[in-house]
Amino acid sequence: MSGDSTAAKDGIRSLHREKRAAMDARQREEAGAAFAVHGVEWAEKIAGGTPATFCLYLGVGFEPPTAPLMAALQARGHRILLPVCEPGRRLSWVRWTPESEFVRSRYAPILEPAGTRHGLEIIAEVTALFIPATALDRSGNRIGQGGGYYDVFLGSLAASRPDMPFAAIIYDHELLPAGSLPAEDFDRKVPAALTPSGLIALGRASGQTTTAGPG
Repeated sequence: MSGDSTAAKDGIRSLHREKRAAMDARQREEAGAAFAVHGVEWAEKIAGGTPATFCLYLGVGFEPPTAPLMAALQARGHRILLPVCEPGRRLSWVRWTPESEFVRSRYAPILEPAGTRHGLEIIAEVTALFIPATALDRSGNRIGQGGGYYDVFLGSLAASRPDMPFAAIIYDHELLPAGSLPAEDFDRKVPAALTPSGLIALGRASGQTTTAGPG
């Protein structure tokens, strides 16, 4: 990655984190409820109404809250896998239930589930992914959290599961016009954004909102 691109991404990431920090608790709570509604609708459509496995992550602090979506999917009989950071910017995956305990990651400023860790082979059982982002544009370009873990993970899926459905979870104001965000050759396009207003297709299908509701 070029120095100019890195600096540009860092600046965008910092700006959006400041905006997130300025949101109040009620806004975050309402967003979390909306993520759950629209995320479950999308997940069950993909799964065909049968129990399935989904990769998610625990949004903490000022991040978009994902706990309501995790709980809603689990209540409908779906299996939830959460990431654990490993050396070399790799991710392993642990099954989450409401009884799961969380511990501080050794490699990133996040909380991770305690339990049996599974490698990339577990993704063969996964129906779709929900991933983090700090900003997206309608071309499908993504600014992540800065650690590079999901860049590596998505790169590995490009060969093993190229058609895997996935969506990045962001607030409405973090979806930017097409071409707004810098992208490298190795960056994988994000096909959809899960926002409080609904699931929005990106890239060629940009502008299509598959679900709508309170924002």
